[in-house]
Amino acid sequence: MIGSRFSRNITLGVKTLLLHKMRSVLTMLGMVFGVGAVIAMLAVGEGASKQALDEIKRLGSQNIIINSQKPIEQAASGSQRIRMNIYGLLYDDLERIQQSFDTVVRTVPAKLIRGEGRVGSRTLELRLVGTTPEWFELVEREILAGRVMLDRDMEQSSNIVVLTEHGARKLLAGKSILNAQVRINQGIYKVVGIIKSEATDSGTMQTPDQQIDAYIPLNVAKERFGDITVTRGSGSNTREMVELHQMIVEVDSTKNVESTAAGIERVLSLFHPKKDYRMSVPLALLRQAESTQRTFNIVLGSIAGISLLIGGIGIMNIMLASVTERTREIGIRRAIGARRKQIIGQFLIETVVLSVTGGLIGIGIGLLIPWLITVFAGMPTVVTLWSVMISVVISIGVGVIFGMYPAMRAANLDPIVALRHE
Repeated sequence: MIGSRFSRNITLGVKTLLLHKMRSVLTMLGMVFGVGAVIAMLAVGEGASKQALDEIKRLGSQNIIINSQKPIEQAASGSQRIRMNIYGLLYDDLERIQQSFDTVVRTVPAKLIRGEGRVGSRTLELRLVGTTPEWFELVEREILAGRVMLDRDMEQSSNIVVLTEHGARKLLAGKSILNAQVRINQGIYKVVGIIKSEATDSGTMQTPDQQIDAYIPLNVAKERFGDITVTRGSGSNTREMVELHQMIVEVDSTKNVESTAAGIERVLSLFHPKKDYRMSVPLALLRQAESTQRTFNIVLGSIAGISLLIGGIGIMNIMLASVTERTREIGIRRAIGARRKQIIGQFLIETVVLSVTGGLIGIGIGLLIPWLITVFAGMPTVVTLWSVMISVVISIGVGVIFGMYPAMRAANLDPIVALRHE
């Protein structure tokens, strides 16, 4: 009985709205664009945030990345024709960190050397990375072919190299990839594997790898290249002595990462007063990015919510006009026995039908816009279920809230005065 009455009221409400099709469509536009804006803007924000979060997570939430960097005073005083810059991380720092903290599982060093790779007539500027097999365990990268560095390569000081996909395409295009011979500077190395590079450099977040990397055993890098490199430019030679360019520290648990990082900072500051290193904590960056994401979503949601507010005001304005137009109808219904709650219910149903219909159309537009952005602009977008659910709830809420005043006004009309209305 109640269900059939409710269904009849909805049917009556829809028929009433269809009597003024253009007005109803124009009234719904505010909800259509408001809901569509909420979903689309949150999808864009969620996509951008997820991309940044994924990049940070790939660095390892239990890792601490430390890089050597030239002290400011040395970088600024490059006027001498020949000079020696000594800075950066030391092999002793590895032992200090490993022995000083029970929370440190292992430390992985990396030595970086610029060089030229050559295969036949093909050449490519490479960044030679001397490291240990543990590097590939802490910085997980997809193996595209062959294998990565093994313990036996370190023990035997093997002249092997692991290339990135970029390096393999540039140097080995059209050739057999695995076991190929690559000349790097004055050495010959056998290619044993190809990995995928995830290189990014965005502000304070920098991945440990680059597309031009070529990985060789650390002891081979030390024997072949030593610790001194020469940088030439503008008529002067600058010699630099850096034992280690990078160090990745693995901590036993995420809850110990930040406290361990603070302890490592104190230890390094004792032996590096010139601050010739830079520390990056992916977990701290992850938490900062998550906090930024929440703020970003709130801002975007608030901006889109203004559109919904405007749409609600538009619905209330039209329904107030409808009450004025239908004053005589309201008077007749009251005169034949309709109660106030029935009048309120009828007008609320009409406003909810308007807002929900507009909301459903807006959801369709909100799902379409992110897809178009991804396809044509290449930007990642993520439509979440909660953003769609919020939009549905808001559209119903807007119909009830902004329809209540016109409905109450209609219900409170004096039947006698309403019947006299022309």
